[in-house]
Amino acid sequence: MSNPDDSHLARISNCLQTILDLEPELEKLELGKGLLEEFGVLKDFLRRIDTVLLNEDDVSRVESATASFLEELRAPLARVRPNGRFGSRLQ
Repeated sequence: MSNPDDSHLARISNCLQTILDLEPELEKLELGKGLLEEFGVLKDFLRRIDTVLLNEDDVSRVESATASFLEELRAPLARVRPNGRFGSRLQ
């Protein structure tokens, strides 16, 4: 039987990694400069995430925030991507 903490950790890590994977593309956007400054914080948190106690409400909030963030980036990123598409890797 899987440990709920492992599931929470995997889900949070997936959200954070999904955002961090956008770093190269965000560098191409004017609005991305402010966001890129925060990537160091996200990277540090991702390295320490296994020491953080997570509950289902925390994970759900992060998943919801990630989905909202990705949705807000859909149009700007579509302009800088060669094929004009945002992709399907949404949470």
